[in-house]
Amino acid sequence: MSSFSPKTPIQLQIRKIIFDKFNDADTKFTNDEIFEIIKQEGDYDSSWIIDDLEPYVNEICDLDVARNIAQNFTTIYLKLFEPLKQQHCDSCGLDVHVTESEKQCPNPSCKASL
Repeated sequence: MSSFSPKTPIQLQIRKIIFDKFNDADTKFTNDEIFEIIKQEGDYDSSWIIDDLEPYVNEICDLDVARNIAQNFTTIYLKLFEPLKQQHCDSCGLDVHVTESEKQCPNPSCKASL
């Protein structure tokens, strides 16, 4: 991956996409779908490939936001444990998307208590 730094951290972009498009615990979605939306919105490095998204997908799984329900080569199929909600972080000033049980801002440069 290059030294490109998006305006909005990838972690927050992914959570917003999930909130906007897949915010239902019964909805199945893939990392490919998320990557296509990130590419359409343009806040990414054009040299990125789907594999560059994998650490961020693994992170949302490790945080119990979503679970990996299947995998086929580079495609990861996911489902949410629970719907996300939008919450304003007073520390970084951003609207973030978190689960009911998350108590920390997902912005990697903030991590303040919510």
